[in-house]
Amino acid sequence: MTEPNADIIVVGAGLAGLVAAAEAADAGKRVLLLDQEGEQNLGGQAFWSFGGLFLVDSPEQRRLGIRDSRELALSDWMNTAGFDRPEDHWPRQWAQAYVDFAAGEKRSWLAAQGLKLFPVVGWAERGGQGALGPGNSVPRFHVTWGTGPGVVEPFERRVRAHLLSGRIRAHFRHRVRELVFDGPAVTGVRGDILEASQVARGEASSRVVVGDFDLRAGAVVVTSGGIGGNHDLVRRNWPRERLGEPPAFMVAGVPAHVDGQLQQTVHAQGANLINPDRMWHYTEGLRNWNPIWKGHGIRVLPGPSSLWLSPSGERLPYPHAPGFDTLGTLTHITTRGWPYTWFVLNRAVIKKEFTLSGSEQNLDLTERDIRATLGRVGSRVSPSVQAFMDQGEDFVVRDTLDDLLRGMADLTGDGLLDPEQVRREIHARDAALANPFGKDPQITALRGARAYLGDRLVRVAKPGPLLDPQSGPLIAVKLNILTRKTLGGLETDLSARVLGQGGQPIPGLYAAGEVAGFGGGGVHGYRALEGTFLGGCIFSGRIAGRAAAGTV
Repeated sequence: MTEPNADIIVVGAGLAGLVAAAEAADAGKRVLLLDQEGEQNLGGQAFWSFGGLFLVDSPEQRRLGIRDSRELALSDWMNTAGFDRPEDHWPRQWAQAYVDFAAGEKRSWLAAQGLKLFPVVGWAERGGQGALGPGNSVPRFHVTWGTGPGVVEPFERRVRAHLLSGRIRAHFRHRVRELVFDGPAVTGVRGDILEASQVARGEASSRVVVGDFDLRAGAVVVTSGGIGGNHDLVRRNWPRERLGEPPAFMVAGVPAHVDGQLQQTVHAQGANLINPDRMWHYTEGLRNWNPIWKGHGIRVLPGPSSLWLSPSGERLPYPHAPGFDTLGTLTHITTRGWPYTWFVLNRAVIKKEFTLSGSEQNLDLTERDIRATLGRVGSRVSPSVQAFMDQGEDFVVRDTLDDLLRGMADLTGDGLLDPEQVRREIHARDAALANPFGKDPQITALRGARAYLGDRLVRVAKPGPLLDPQSGPLIAVKLNILTRKTLGGLETDLSARVLGQGGQPIPGLYAAGEVAGFGGGGVHGYRALEGTFLGGCIFSGRIAGRAAAGTV
């Protein structure tokens, strides 16, 4: 028998991998941490994130008058997930365990490691389909002070301390090609050593092979991430019976190396891969004017005031309003074969309601600049949004409605826009605001949103006419589908053991993070409540690291 190189091998140095490696090393185990990219990509996709964390009944919520509970959060989760398959057995159990974590020790455990939160709690995925429909009943989106890098920081610090002590050894540019078995048990990994690369984080790195490796351990934890950078695989898994044909054009919310290849390999070697058709892609994608990777897309995290229009200019029906129901709106768009949609708004709305996802788009929060962050309650458009207004190819900014309509038609050049329909929609929307009562559910919803202090301060503009010249200029934003995540993955039990034939654990094999559907092979079901992806990586990585350490 080959002598083991370590007690545990962790494949993938993203957030879930860092957590798993830190937990296993804390338990006294020798850990090998492998990643196909260079050390500059430590932290993976979490680094690029806005840093949102789902917490339940937190001090931040209570200070803002939000009444939340574990019971309400679990009800929201289950109503949102819509579990309806036999293979949802483990995802259901992971969902209950995760909500318990979010309502229990998650905040205190992270705080003890130095993670701090922005005091205003956001309200993502508002639902709009009733109390038993999908969505968050109350605001639960807690933004990390420091955004994505602030989430990664505590676990990177722990891993680097173990690197100095020798408890963890890191091998970057090591691309795993297959698992090694000894009988039914996984005992290691084999793969390619790629040539060194100094490209910046997120940029495409060389795939030139300069060697190979064969490493052995008592357990292997797979944390290789998702598939959002592999549009061929996204299209192959696309649920056409539910979402229609996949869009011909999509922007990429993650770099190309997020390709799902190791997930496919592990599946081919006997692991159960469940719910690959459950997807979480966004409807508000922008082509990045300053891209880092090919097809780089940025998501708008919108407030509820923008007028959402089809390519021809018809308003999307409620609850397909900004920030309410991502999957419902995606379904509405893709089943109609629309290549894009439009937001129409003005400067008063964009300065309050447009937040761009990503640590690099929110430098005030990422760099923990208090003075710059206080500017979010001021009168100026944020620098990142202004840059898109000035240079983004999906933006039309004009002083008059006539000019805006011409600009929209010129931008697409496809003849789909009906300018008179857009006029009717804007005038009808503005007229509905003239009365404190009315039948427009989006206007009712945005007035209700301002009853929440957090929304009134930093998220929802005071209701006003789009055509008010004092609130101009007018703005139209062409929105693309942005690939981000699939919600399915390798099936795991509550100890993060990967399951194979007959639903039995494959000895020595664990998985965590997006490769495992953030737990169980699909903890979110069909829909996510937001703020749950980073937390899912942390929770499942913690479980996997501790469980693997307990068996070797």
